[in-house]
Amino acid sequence: MPHPAWSSFRFDGIGTRWEVTTPDGLAPDVRHQLLGTVAMYDKTWSRFRADSVVSGLSRGSGSITLPEHAKGLHDIYAALYRLSGGAMTPLIGSSLERLGYDPGYTLAPSGGPQAPPRWEDVLTWTGTSLTAAEPVVVDIGAAGKGQLVDLLGEVLRTTGHPEFLVDGSGDMLHAGAAPVMVALEHPYNAGQAIGTVELDNGALCASASNRRVWGDGLHHVLDGTTGKPIHTTVATWTMAASALEADALATALFMLEPDLLEDEFDFSWLRVSSSGAATFSNRFEGRLFS
Repeated sequence: MPHPAWSSFRFDGIGTRWEVTTPDGLAPDVRHQLLGTVAMYDKTWSRFRADSVVSGLSRGSGSITLPEHAKGLHDIYAALYRLSGGAMTPLIGSSLERLGYDPGYTLAPSGGPQAPPRWEDVLTWTGTSLTAAEPVVVDIGAAGKGQLVDLLGEVLRTTGHPEFLVDGSGDMLHAGAAPVMVALEHPYNAGQAIGTVELDNGALCASASNRRVWGDGLHHVLDGTTGKPIHTTVATWTMAASALEADALATALFMLEPDLLEDEFDFSWLRVSSSGAATFSNRFEGRLFS
């Protein structure tokens, strides 16, 4: 973790806990910018609030205009939708809501698993313009938190803070002269670690099916071709230059074999299967406990 002399700014946002750590304390205006960035991201993308920009598309067809950062989201989702044959999709929201992971957090399924509509049938996404031919539930949770980590890092850089660690409940971006050691949370026991990894001027993100669990075998990582939870993998970690890529690829590893992703993305990874077996890339320079 960061040097003990560093200062931390902690807050809640987009349903998770955040910690921004820097060598020096953050001025009030910088804190205000960080909080404003989180608030604006939530107001744009949250499917859990009726006044968000994307929630309007769940009530009817139409078009919306998104911020510039939507281009990055589009590019990563388009690539992973193609590689996964539709298993990873920004339209997974309707499947999650059907299984009970809805804006009211009912956690009570309204029916059996159901695949969302195919992207090419209902959605046109060009840069900052998003048009739906019918009501759709947009959910960018597989990559959004990572992108928000990057956006907070950019706020810090532009306000004169070149060294930092942004931690959005385990999705991290580091910049600085000295690397930080990060514990890898045990997928079945949040109080234990299965190993450690050194984070040095890059991003580390994780995805785990135990983070949001309800009902009988229901969790938030779904296959977009079936609407069913994926049970073959329980946890993944990825390291990349940006948290956007690391976050998206951590989810994609539930659906795709790593070599298919390595053909198009520059990243390292660790994956734990439901049998407890751990596999990792040659470049994942972590230490796993026996």
